[in-house]
Amino acid sequence: MTIKKIGIIGAGQMGSGIAHVSALAGYDVYINDLSEDVIKSGLATIDSNLARQLSSEKITAAERDAALEKLHAANDMQALEDCDLVIEAASENEAIKRKVYDNICPILKPEAILATNTSSISITRMASSTDRAEQFIGIHFMNPVPVMKLVEIVRGIATNEQTFEAAQDYVGRLKKISAVSEDFPGFMVNRILIPMINEAIYTLYEGVGSVEAIDTSLKLGANHPMGPLQLADFIGLDTCLSIMQVLHAGLSDTKYRPCPLLVKYVEAGWLGKKSGRGFYDYRGEEPVPTR
Repeated sequence: MTIKKIGIIGAGQMGSGIAHVSALAGYDVYINDLSEDVIKSGLATIDSNLARQLSSEKITAAERDAALEKLHAANDMQALEDCDLVIEAASENEAIKRKVYDNICPILKPEAILATNTSSISITRMASSTDRAEQFIGIHFMNPVPVMKLVEIVRGIATNEQTFEAAQDYVGRLKKISAVSEDFPGFMVNRILIPMINEAIYTLYEGVGSVEAIDTSLKLGANHPMGPLQLADFIGLDTCLSIMQVLHAGLSDTKYRPCPLLVKYVEAGWLGKKSGRGFYDYRGEEPVPTR
């Protein structure tokens, strides 16, 4: 199948990032979300990020202009009916994602591929709730999408070879590197990364070190570009908690138990950079540790 027209459901950080790189690669991209305001906000973010790439000479003015012409607001899901590939980039909540599939499947043409950007949820299980399990696949982008080179491709038990090859071709056209993961909770990246972050939170929770000490130790002692607590804030603490819960439920191992401090921060609404507070307070000129 030749993919020309792409639909993105979800105009948040991940959805707008996927739309951004897809438009730059020459695809016609239609962005859908629950409201026109959210779609407009997503398109404005893409415009800003393209301008940043232009100013740093990562793209040319012609490439920016061509990408902007490829981007379209899809204020109604019906606008996605002719899409060859639709990527769901909704919140990391299975019930929300299933509702999206219930709404989009009757609209899509029979041969269209449906993909999810989930970072941890079973592809096989979600595929079974659609009318196209053979044409359902996980295409998991890393955040921030325009910067990160890796994309995890995850086949469900029913995913056919044509869908798999089409997903690989799509990722390659974006000039990104694909890594194929088996369909197990957390896949590869988050099965390794999020428990490490969770352990860093336990280290803070148990008083072994402060926020600043833990992040400095991993940056200078393990040569990480960003400390694990700062990284958690950038990912979103609600997302970190959701992935830990998927790992804990799916693998039934106590080593994946979410740290109570992570739960407490999420309950407080301290979700990281996007909410203004997490393990750091971002409301001033410089981030300040909250513990």
